[in-house]
Amino acid sequence: MITPKFSCSQTDDTVIASLYCPSVRASDAEINVDDTLLTVHINPYFLRLNLPHAVVEDEDSSARYDPSTGYLTITLTKEVKGQHFADLDLLAKLLAPRPSQPPPPPSIEVLETQNTDTGEDDVNKLSEQTNQLTLEEEDEFLKAAESDWQLPQTVPEASAEFHTSSKRYYGFLDMYTGFFVHVAHTENDVNELGNDAESCTIDDRRKLRIAHENEKWDEEHYMADYADDEYIQELVNWEDPGQKNTSDLVYTEQESMEMLRLPRKEYIMDKVQERNLYLTLITLLFAHAYDKRTTLHDPTPESAWTICTLVPVFSALDPPPYTYMVPDVVRHPELIFSDGELLSALTTSYRRSFAFPLYRSFRLAEECRKDVSAAMMRGKRMIARCLLEMKRILDHHEVYYVYSKIWLDDFSVWIQTSASDDVLQEVAKKLATLPIPKYAIGWDLEKLEEATELVSCREESDSDDDSIE
Repeated sequence: MITPKFSCSQTDDTVIASLYCPSVRASDAEINVDDTLLTVHINPYFLRLNLPHAVVEDEDSSARYDPSTGYLTITLTKEVKGQHFADLDLLAKLLAPRPSQPPPPPSIEVLETQNTDTGEDDVNKLSEQTNQLTLEEEDEFLKAAESDWQLPQTVPEASAEFHTSSKRYYGFLDMYTGFFVHVAHTENDVNELGNDAESCTIDDRRKLRIAHENEKWDEEHYMADYADDEYIQELVNWEDPGQKNTSDLVYTEQESMEMLRLPRKEYIMDKVQERNLYLTLITLLFAHAYDKRTTLHDPTPESAWTICTLVPVFSALDPPPYTYMVPDVVRHPELIFSDGELLSALTTSYRRSFAFPLYRSFRLAEECRKDVSAAMMRGKRMIARCLLEMKRILDHHEVYYVYSKIWLDDFSVWIQTSASDDVLQEVAKKLATLPIPKYAIGWDLEKLEEATELVSCREESDSDDDSIE
């Protein structure tokens, strides 16, 4: 079956679905409405939409097919007239299946109760079992009884991660494996795990990533960009026209078609995994912001390399959290992020922007942080556009498209179907004012900048002396 191109709109009382189905027989159309579910079948097209709220078929509902344009227009009445149907432009959310309903708890009916008294036979049986204890066991029981059964306890040592298979999983919610089996035979210049990409544990990936960052860190490159920053100042001062436009975001036809090609999945995750997705999103948006600024939003052939290099879950398959402060999601299930969690995600992105790409500047990284905050403040619609732009760049690369498959496809669906605008905006507010101390990067940036300024002052002083002479 073919999923037709479609769009949805609404009035105060109705929802209108417009499907592009050229060269079909209108009499063959089968339209079913079940609460929030709209199903349309007209050979060879099939469409199932999960609407935000219930609709009904009544005398005001209609379906009209225009053979001259090929559009089938379906009008349905809202069950609650005047109710606003949000996110009708997020096509991936409409195409997503209904959330799975947990099975109902078993109903147990107590028919009869019986009271059982411990008789003499039970006492005798317990005495026999006690007599069979060894001397060591009897001594242990006596000591426990003397201490009111307050036995000494110790925290168990952390055991090594146990795997029942040699496979290692990675990607969105660790759903993928096998994508890097033949990585040695590809021109994957961003892979930092080498031939062991499929066998590295999480700890090994992180160690290799940090070691690679330290190896590629170049003090002279950073100092040179700090001293001669004329072009970097242009990049810092550049204003994104998309962020300046405060009107409602409307997706282009190309973006709508890209959303239609996304996978249709339902994601089941726990609270920890959900937190980590928001932290991963920060690193994705940082890479997108860096490439957008350094290319003035005109991607180059190097854009795919830049994005993949700056995102640690791509180049090292190393996802957040990057801090050992694990939140207690049982006592605090709400999605409220600490400054430490956000700082750890940003400092990882900062480090990579100072170690790998062409322009290495703390001020440039700070502007990218502000861009991330601005994008998240505008909610999941703007973020979905950013992810689609990244996906478009990677999908056209003969090697790096793999990172789009294992991360961006699912992220583009999740951001539309499950992410919370409230959470995104709370994170955005924190990112906008979060101070990033230079010492947190780990490379003595302040000393390098002071040394560079000192050299510049001496050179200016020498030039002034020469001019006097």
